[in-house]
Amino acid sequence: MLAYLSIGILALLLTGIPVAITLFLLAFGVDQFFSFFPLMRALGQNLWSAADSFLLIAIPLFVLMGEIIVRAGIAERAYRAMDHWLSWLPGGLLHANVMTSMLFSATSGSSVATAATISTVALPQGDKLGYHPRLFCGSIAAGGTLGILIPPSINLIVYGFLTETSIPKLFVAGLLPGLLLTGLFMLTAILFCTFKPSLGGPRRRSSWPERLRHLKFLLPLLILFIAIVGSIYTGWATPTEAAAIGVVVALMLAAFNRRLDWRMLTEALDNTVRTTSMILFIMLAASFLNFALASAGLSGQLTQLLTQLDLSPMALLLCVLALLVVLGFFIETLSMMVITLPIIAPLLFAAGFDKVWFGVVMILFVEMALITPPVGLNLYIVQAARRGKPFSDVIVGTLPFIAAMVVMAVLLILFPGIALWLPNSL
Repeated sequence: MLAYLSIGILALLLTGIPVAITLFLLAFGVDQFFSFFPLMRALGQNLWSAADSFLLIAIPLFVLMGEIIVRAGIAERAYRAMDHWLSWLPGGLLHANVMTSMLFSATSGSSVATAATISTVALPQGDKLGYHPRLFCGSIAAGGTLGILIPPSINLIVYGFLTETSIPKLFVAGLLPGLLLTGLFMLTAILFCTFKPSLGGPRRRSSWPERLRHLKFLLPLLILFIAIVGSIYTGWATPTEAAAIGVVVALMLAAFNRRLDWRMLTEALDNTVRTTSMILFIMLAASFLNFALASAGLSGQLTQLLTQLDLSPMALLLCVLALLVVLGFFIETLSMMVITLPIIAPLLFAAGFDKVWFGVVMILFVEMALITPPVGLNLYIVQAARRGKPFSDVIVGTLPFIAAMVVMAVLLILFPGIALWLPNSL
């Protein structure tokens, strides 16, 4: 069955069949060839049970909030503020790219939305000032990945749903690693631009009055972050209710910026429906596939295989992480999570690894998949904004930041407290 599953996933994905359809076809195959029971009869009940969760309402709400703040011009103004504060460092605007991505991530919850927004704002400025395209594009693509680690994160919600892990704990666990990874990205830019200044651009200094005047453009993102995360950790709202609060605050900010009109709202709702439909369709298909695999005895086969291999907990973890790296080359990130988690998570948890800690580690490797070809989604988002320039620039430019992610992964494995200290303290 393992061979069928592996070959089937790769073969169907290579044909270009949508991921959700691929998962359903694999589940039907398991039902026909490996199950003694007619699993298809449970399809309706299984899909209803998977969809009937109050927690899932948070997904369209966070997507809608991100769509609103993109169209309200909030990210563009925040980028200008970061430009005035950080462009004196080696690398110049590279740091504005990373820091604005980090700030935007703390409100949008989506890597794709973050990369698309910062690309639109930053690329014209980089071309105007003569920045080397490789590291500049790489900083945008890598900075965009912070959208699924720094709370609120749609992927962390999916992880919590699939593994029955506390969403508030996952949110707060991702905060410190997200900030540390932001620092590693900025340090990477400083090191490369110090040893080879041509990779960066002109270093510009702004006066203190200019810097202080532009701080006001960071307030909307700060207000959103406090409204969402603050309402969760003060006990005023669940993650789903906090997402609804975020939408209301985003609408108020859009109205304050005089960007709220029927056309903007219609476009935001339209994109929200498209994105949410894709996410939920994949999750429902994965739910039925996981049910079929469990019913056919795959968990028992895997347990027996690993028992025979007699792997230590650390060796098991490294094998799982290597698998995630390989899958990240070929499978879209959300699909990779919903396909692998129901199989690998019980094995790792049984080996003694913490649910919250592994959630942060897995999200880090999912981030890495966003900027590794051939399926790295952020690469294509940045390239689409460049209008026909060499795609190789974007790919090569992300390599130093992938190295920074590997360093972050090593730190998380050696020092689990990076992810666990804050949730345990709270």
